[in-house]
Amino acid sequence: MTLPTKAKVVIVGGGIHGLSTAWKLSETYKNPNDIIVLEKKDTAAGASGIACGVVRNNYFQPAMRELMAHSVGVWESDAKSFKYNPVGYMQISPEVMHEDVSSIYEQQKAIGYESVFVEGEKDCLKYMKSIFNDWQAKGITSVLHEKKGGYAFNKDSIKALESKANSNGVNVHKGIKVTGFKRGSNSNAITGVVTNQGTIDCDQVVIGAGPWVRDFWNMLELPKTTDVKSKDGKIHKVDMWKYWFLQEGVLGVEANYLKTNDNKLPPVIHVDTDAPLYSDKSGKLITDKLWGIYYKPDIDGLGVQGGTSPYIVNEHFDKVKVDPYGIESPDYQTTDTFSEMWCSALAHCQKRFEGKSNLYRKGPSGGLGCLTPDSFPIFDRFCENVYMIADANHGYKMIGVGHLVAQEILGKESELLKPFRFNRYANGELHPTSNSPFPWS
Repeated sequence: MTLPTKAKVVIVGGGIHGLSTAWKLSETYKNPNDIIVLEKKDTAAGASGIACGVVRNNYFQPAMRELMAHSVGVWESDAKSFKYNPVGYMQISPEVMHEDVSSIYEQQKAIGYESVFVEGEKDCLKYMKSIFNDWQAKGITSVLHEKKGGYAFNKDSIKALESKANSNGVNVHKGIKVTGFKRGSNSNAITGVVTNQGTIDCDQVVIGAGPWVRDFWNMLELPKTTDVKSKDGKIHKVDMWKYWFLQEGVLGVEANYLKTNDNKLPPVIHVDTDAPLYSDKSGKLITDKLWGIYYKPDIDGLGVQGGTSPYIVNEHFDKVKVDPYGIESPDYQTTDTFSEMWCSALAHCQKRFEGKSNLYRKGPSGGLGCLTPDSFPIFDRFCENVYMIADANHGYKMIGVGHLVAQEILGKESELLKPFRFNRYANGELHPTSNSPFPWS
């Protein structure tokens, strides 16, 4: 496929954001090469292709919750093509998170997002045993059971988005590496995207590059630090980006091992607790601090898939090696420490997992995420005509963001995206933080 020399919109990135934006824009821009997508490897080759696939609304931040409700609606719009399983999602929490989760429930009711909230240790245990008769997690005082949400098959859903965009005339050019940008002589606007196979003149650029957002930020010569105004009015200069490593894996039990009492597919399970965690192998104490895990059936039928809290990569963001990515990375892979913790946490939650740690599927897994100063997304324009989708690793579940970005490019500002503008840092309009052990909950 010959790379064109001109386009209305050039979209960089063949993952969830780039392809969903292309799909929505293609409903308006109908001429050949109005929209082109550039992907340096293949669609679903990056973070979207290794995502665990969880789709949830559960956020402490009202703006995130409303945005996720919109995205769940997009998942539901073509569940078959996206291979989306609407099994629901459960946030299972200790007393330190009770108030936070209660507020999530109240606000879900306010926006019409169906969920059930159970309070008190005795009632929580009873509710969980009604779903899994072997439930045994300790110290749980609240259960938020979202009736919507669930999980999708990551690569299949990305390929479905690619197909939807293709059917409307969008070409996805693969093996194309963006090396820079061309600017206008009388403005800061970008007039062309420079690649390893030539320059494409364009009116608009969309960057939906996941953990590679840092590279495009640098190409655009945007600042490496930003001022953040805290609640007390003080200004703090912080690094623009930071990398976290997401730890996920698979326990190699039978494909139907996680069925519910009534032999149905289970909801996605997310447990946070401050109960002491002991090794399923040795009985030694792993942690007596707040910890969290999530798990669900593996999308490839290999058992039970999930993960735990990510860890910070303690290097300046410019020094972090993002490539090669995912299972090909020589630097960032899950460790035996992760597998022991996660498998032991499964056993802590459900008796069926006791003594199963030896079934953990060893091998490369996990991936880097590029987070913003507050660990929440930035959706905004830079250099006049470059729309940056910096998802702070909330990405895969946010399939609806591309629809909203497309509308903004076409001139209709989105109320759902406004809370995620870059100027929130300088203005001190920050999202509230929760007591969760995860940096983005």
